[in-house]
Amino acid sequence: MEQSNVEKLFKCIDEVTEIIQSAKNETYLESLILSLDTILDDGTRNELDDVTEHKVTKLVQKFNEEEFDAESYRKALGLSILKGMKGAAQQQHLMTPDTVSFLISYLVNKLIDKKGQITIFDPASGTANLLTAVLNQIENPVKAYASEVDPTLIELAVLNANLQKREISFYHQDSLRPFLIEPVDFVVTDLPVGYYPDDVTAEEYQLKADEGHSYSHHLFIEQSLKYIKDGGFFIGVIPEFLFDSDQSAKLHAFLQETAHIVGVIRLPETSFKSKNQAKSVLILQKKGYGTKEPKQPLLVQLPSFKNAHATADIIKQINQWFTSYPNRIK
Repeated sequence: MEQSNVEKLFKCIDEVTEIIQSAKNETYLESLILSLDTILDDGTRNELDDVTEHKVTKLVQKFNEEEFDAESYRKALGLSILKGMKGAAQQQHLMTPDTVSFLISYLVNKLIDKKGQITIFDPASGTANLLTAVLNQIENPVKAYASEVDPTLIELAVLNANLQKREISFYHQDSLRPFLIEPVDFVVTDLPVGYYPDDVTAEEYQLKADEGHSYSHHLFIEQSLKYIKDGGFFIGVIPEFLFDSDQSAKLHAFLQETAHIVGVIRLPETSFKSKNQAKSVLILQKKGYGTKEPKQPLLVQLPSFKNAHATADIIKQINQWFTSYPNRIK
């Protein structure tokens, strides 16, 4: 059977990475960063000895003889990153699954009603898998921003964007500190879940905890809404327990004051190891002049993605809901 473009790309990236890993005795992820740098530089890297550089150059030249689209690069790199994270991944290093990324892309497209440029920001971009998946599915020209505090992940994110030829402005910083960016049309993100250790920075937020550490997932929602234009949208992957935690009363009050809850789409429970790990996609619109609360929020439980017929029925219902939804990015 003929290999797909994704398989060809992954095989090349993986082989180059393993050669570098063997020569430099580093982790797979560290070697992957050098591997991608090498591929983008046509195989020439001062960090490699002559024998390793010769092996790598031969593979990279073969790699560059063919042209691949952005999605093939994104998916192949995603497989490489998953290999590097396997068995040793910290919670914050997990990637957003493609099925969820495509759902968010679909929702973004449903909320655009113009042909001009839109702006998108992911304040917890990781390797930029979610953001680039969304960019690859949007027909409008896009100005994109991303932030990530982890140095390894942001290096991979920049290389990911370069491989896909996607122009993204990256910020290497704590995303709960101020940004020098104009408000955007969309924030799309997979919320980091847990406690935020910087109590001094948390003091600046309405959603700070009354005692002890604040929840980072609450602060990220507040920060996101701060950098969204009036009438713009937040589309984020949230933990199932978001509205049931000990600090949720403050979150409810904050959202009533600042945003319209457009919808909550519960992801299939079969996608998670346990019910405690289940997640949903939350859609918010920042309140502004002329914005309206939907008559009935979009509340959906997605079936297993493996059940194509049931999934198609749900998508049909979502499409129907959007025909009467009045608010769009215009």
